[in-house]
Amino acid sequence: MLAKLNQIDVTLTHAMRIPDARRLLKRLAAFFAHSGDSWFNLIALFILWLLTGNPWHTMATLMAGAIIVLAVFVLAIKFLIGRKRPEGEWGAIYRNTDPHSFPSGHAARTAMLTFLAFAFGSSWLGIVLAMWCLLVCLARVSLHVHYVSDVIAGIILGLLAGWLVTALAPYLISLFPFLF
Repeated sequence: MLAKLNQIDVTLTHAMRIPDARRLLKRLAAFFAHSGDSWFNLIALFILWLLTGNPWHTMATLMAGAIIVLAVFVLAIKFLIGRKRPEGEWGAIYRNTDPHSFPSGHAARTAMLTFLAFAFGSSWLGIVLAMWCLLVCLARVSLHVHYVSDVIAGIILGLLAGWLVTALAPYLISLFPFLF
Protein backbone atom coordinates (compact mmCIF):
# COMPACT_ATOMS: atom_id res chain seq x y z
CA MET A 1 0.00 0.00 0.00
CA LEU A 2 2.75 2.46 0.99
CA ALA A 3 4.75 1.58 -2.13
CA LYS A 4 1.67 2.22 -4.29
CA LEU A 5 1.08 5.63 -2.65
CA ASN A 6 4.75 6.49 -3.17
CA GLN A 7 4.51 5.55 -6.84
CA ILE A 8 1.42 7.75 -7.28
CA ASP A 9 3.30 10.59 -5.56
CA VAL A 10 6.35 10.19 -7.84
CA THR A 11 4.19 9.91 -10.99
CA LEU A 12 2.08 12.97 -10.10
CA THR A 13 5.17 14.99 -9.21
CA HIS A 14 6.84 14.08 -12.50
CA ALA A 15 3.70 14.98 -14.46
CA MET A 16 3.70 18.47 -12.89
CA ARG A 17 7.29 19.23 -13.90
CA ILE A 18 7.76 22.29 -16.12
CA PRO A 19 9.72 21.36 -19.27
CA ASP A 20 12.93 23.30 -19.92
CA ALA A 21 11.45 24.63 -23.17
CA ARG A 22 8.85 26.63 -21.21
CA ARG A 23 11.37 29.26 -20.09
CA LEU A 24 8.92 32.02 -19.17
CA LEU A 25 6.79 29.67 -17.10
CA LYS A 26 9.90 28.28 -15.45
CA ARG A 27 11.09 31.80 -14.53
CA LEU A 28 7.68 32.65 -13.10
CA ALA A 29 7.72 29.44 -11.08
CA ALA A 30 11.25 30.26 -9.86
CA PHE A 31 10.04 33.67 -8.68
CA PHE A 32 7.23 32.10 -6.65
CA ALA A 33 9.45 29.28 -5.37
CA HIS A 34 11.97 31.81 -4.02
CA SER A 35 9.28 34.16 -2.69
CA GLY A 36 8.57 31.58 0.02
CA ASP A 37 12.16 31.65 1.31
CA SER A 38 12.29 32.36 5.04
CA TRP A 39 14.89 35.16 4.76
CA PHE A 40 12.67 37.01 2.28
CA ASN A 41 9.63 36.59 4.51
CA LEU A 42 11.56 37.75 7.59
CA ILE A 43 12.82 40.88 5.82
CA ALA A 44 9.29 41.75 4.66
CA LEU A 45 7.93 41.22 8.19
CA PHE A 46 10.72 43.32 9.71
CA ILE A 47 9.87 46.19 7.35
CA LEU A 48 6.18 45.81 8.25
CA TRP A 49 7.13 45.80 11.95
CA LEU A 50 9.19 48.97 11.55
CA LEU A 51 6.63 50.91 9.54
CA THR A 52 3.36 50.06 11.27
CA GLY A 53 1.64 50.12 14.61
CA ASN A 54 -0.81 47.70 16.12
CA PRO A 55 -2.42 45.39 15.04
CA TRP A 56 0.05 44.98 12.13
CA HIS A 57 3.00 45.28 14.49
CA THR A 58 1.74 42.42 16.64
CA MET A 59 0.92 40.23 13.66
CA ALA A 60 4.36 40.80 12.08
CA THR A 61 6.10 39.94 15.35
CA LEU A 62 4.11 36.73 15.84
CA MET A 63 4.64 35.72 12.21
CA ALA A 64 8.40 36.33 12.35
CA GLY A 65 8.83 34.37 15.57
CA ALA A 66 6.67 31.57 14.21
CA ILE A 67 8.76 31.38 11.01
CA ILE A 68 11.94 30.86 13.03
CA VAL A 69 10.46 28.20 15.33
CA LEU A 70 8.76 26.41 12.43
CA ALA A 71 12.02 26.36 10.43
CA VAL A 72 13.82 24.56 13.24
CA PHE A 73 10.94 22.08 13.63
CA VAL A 74 10.74 21.37 9.87
CA LEU A 75 14.50 20.91 9.65
CA ALA A 76 14.41 18.40 12.51
CA ILE A 77 11.65 16.43 10.77
CA LYS A 78 13.54 16.53 7.47
CA PHE A 79 16.68 15.05 9.02
CA LEU A 80 14.63 12.47 10.94
CA ILE A 81 12.76 11.33 7.78
CA GLY A 82 15.67 11.84 5.36
CA ARG A 83 13.69 11.71 2.11
CA LYS A 84 15.80 12.85 -0.84
CA ARG A 85 14.54 15.58 -3.13
CA PRO A 86 13.28 14.63 -6.61
CA GLU A 87 15.96 14.48 -9.28
CA GLY A 88 16.48 17.80 -11.03
CA GLU A 89 18.86 20.64 -11.78
CA TRP A 90 16.91 23.66 -10.55
CA GLY A 91 17.34 24.81 -6.97
CA ALA A 92 21.01 24.06 -6.40
CA ILE A 93 21.02 26.21 -3.25
CA TYR A 94 18.24 24.07 -1.75
CA ARG A 95 19.81 20.81 -2.93
CA ASN A 96 23.20 21.75 -1.44
CA THR A 97 22.11 23.26 1.87
CA ASP A 98 19.09 21.03 2.54
CA PRO A 99 19.09 17.76 0.59
CA HIS A 100 15.91 16.51 2.27
CA SER A 101 12.43 17.20 0.97
CA PHE A 102 9.85 15.97 3.50
CA PRO A 103 8.04 18.08 4.60
CA SER A 104 8.22 21.22 2.49
CA GLY A 105 9.31 24.13 4.65
CA HIS A 106 8.06 26.59 2.04
CA ALA A 107 4.59 25.01 2.07
CA ALA A 108 4.55 24.93 5.89
CA ARG A 109 5.67 28.55 6.15
CA THR A 110 3.26 29.98 3.58
CA ALA A 111 0.32 27.97 4.96
CA MET A 112 1.12 29.15 8.48
CA LEU A 113 1.37 32.78 7.39
CA THR A 114 -1.97 32.44 5.60
CA PHE A 115 -3.60 30.96 8.71
CA LEU A 116 -2.19 33.74 10.89
CA ALA A 117 -3.39 36.47 8.53
CA PHE A 118 -6.93 35.10 8.72
CA ALA A 119 -6.68 34.52 12.49
CA PHE A 120 -5.63 38.07 13.22
CA GLY A 121 -8.52 39.56 11.30
CA SER A 122 -7.07 40.48 7.95
CA SER A 123 -9.27 38.56 5.52
CA TRP A 124 -8.02 40.43 2.44
CA LEU A 125 -4.42 39.61 3.37
CA GLY A 126 -5.43 36.03 4.14
CA ILE A 127 -6.93 35.66 0.66
CA VAL A 128 -3.82 37.12 -0.98
CA LEU A 129 -1.56 34.86 1.08
CA ALA A 130 -3.70 31.79 0.31
CA MET A 131 -3.25 32.39 -3.42
CA TRP A 132 0.47 33.01 -2.86
CA CYS A 133 0.73 29.80 -0.81
CA LEU A 134 -0.80 27.76 -3.62
CA LEU A 135 1.54 29.33 -6.19
CA VAL A 136 4.60 28.69 -4.01
CA CYS A 137 3.56 25.07 -3.49
CA LEU A 138 2.90 24.50 -7.20
CA ALA A 139 6.24 26.09 -8.06
CA ARG A 140 8.15 23.90 -5.61
CA VAL A 141 6.67 20.75 -7.17
CA SER A 142 6.86 21.92 -10.79
CA LEU A 143 10.55 22.81 -10.39
CA HIS A 144 11.18 19.38 -8.87
CA VAL A 145 12.52 20.39 -5.48
CA HIS A 146 9.57 18.69 -3.73
CA TYR A 147 7.16 15.84 -4.21
CA VAL A 148 3.42 16.49 -4.01
CA SER A 149 3.27 14.68 -0.65
CA ASP A 150 6.02 16.95 0.75
CA VAL A 151 3.88 19.97 -0.03
CA ILE A 152 0.67 18.44 1.35
CA ALA A 153 2.47 17.50 4.58
CA GLY A 154 3.97 21.00 4.74
CA ILE A 155 0.57 22.64 4.36
CA ILE A 156 -0.90 20.48 7.13
CA LEU A 157 2.07 21.22 9.38
CA GLY A 158 1.80 24.94 8.63
CA LEU A 159 -1.90 25.04 9.44
CA LEU A 160 -1.26 23.24 12.74
CA ALA A 161 1.56 25.66 13.53
CA GLY A 162 -0.70 28.61 12.70
CA TRP A 163 -3.36 27.27 15.03
CA LEU A 164 -0.79 26.78 17.81
CA VAL A 165 0.61 30.31 17.42
CA THR A 166 -2.92 31.71 17.51
CA ALA A 167 -3.68 29.76 20.69
CA LEU A 168 -0.40 30.85 22.32
CA ALA A 169 -0.50 34.48 21.14
CA PRO A 170 -1.87 35.97 24.40
CA TYR A 171 0.87 34.20 26.40
CA LEU A 172 3.61 35.17 23.97
CA ILE A 173 2.51 38.81 24.03
CA SER A 174 2.52 38.87 27.84
CA LEU A 175 5.93 37.12 28.03
CA PHE A 176 7.63 39.38 25.46
CA PRO A 177 5.80 42.73 25.62
CA PHE A 178 8.88 44.65 24.42
CA LEU A 179 8.59 42.94 21.00
CA PHE A 180 4.97 43.81 20.51
